[in-house]
Amino acid sequence: MTMEFLKRMAAALAAQFGDNCEVVVHDLKQADNTIVAIENGHVSNRKVGDGPSHIVLEAMTKDPAALRDQLGYLGKTHDGRIVKSSTIYIRDDTDKVTGVFSINYDLTGLLMAESAVKSIINHVVVERPERIPVNVNDLLDDLIEQSTATVGKPVAMMTKEDKIRAIQFLNKAGAFLITKSGDKVSRHFGISKYTLYAYIDA
Repeated sequence: MTMEFLKRMAAALAAQFGDNCEVVVHDLKQADNTIVAIENGHVSNRKVGDGPSHIVLEAMTKDPAALRDQLGYLGKTHDGRIVKSSTIYIRDDTDKVTGVFSINYDLTGLLMAESAVKSIINHVVVERPERIPVNVNDLLDDLIEQSTATVGKPVAMMTKEDKIRAIQFLNKAGAFLITKSGDKVSRHFGISKYTLYAYIDA
């Protein structure tokens, strides 16, 4: 399945379902600039050349055999809109994941009219949506926040072991695939780049 075909499919789906339906094609060749096509990018305020979401970054780091298409889950845009999303992993002949095809449908208008469409969206209130980052800086900020939450204490109170645990989380999440992420992570945890590399290898 070629990228050109995926771009055509993205345009077709967006035309079929209207302005609230964002369709995104990610090419995993470059971690910082994975979006090669996007229709109705106003939904998440992203454009061609922007970076990956959490799920796309996961596709770049996990064992391809462990990845399964994710359908009908909830997400949240940078400005707080709720979207219903589906993600399909694109694979080559060797089963390597080479791209990601994502659909994000903006449910915000439906939520405002919940009484009229309750049978469609009544599950929204019990799920915690995941924010869709606008760019790789947002994605890295989210991952750093998650790493701190994993430890369960502010950086100022972390021991060496706590920081190792947080940085190991970031490494497994693929944070260090992002350009210059080491500088930002080092500053956040108040350690040197040398110490950061030592913690990654710990």
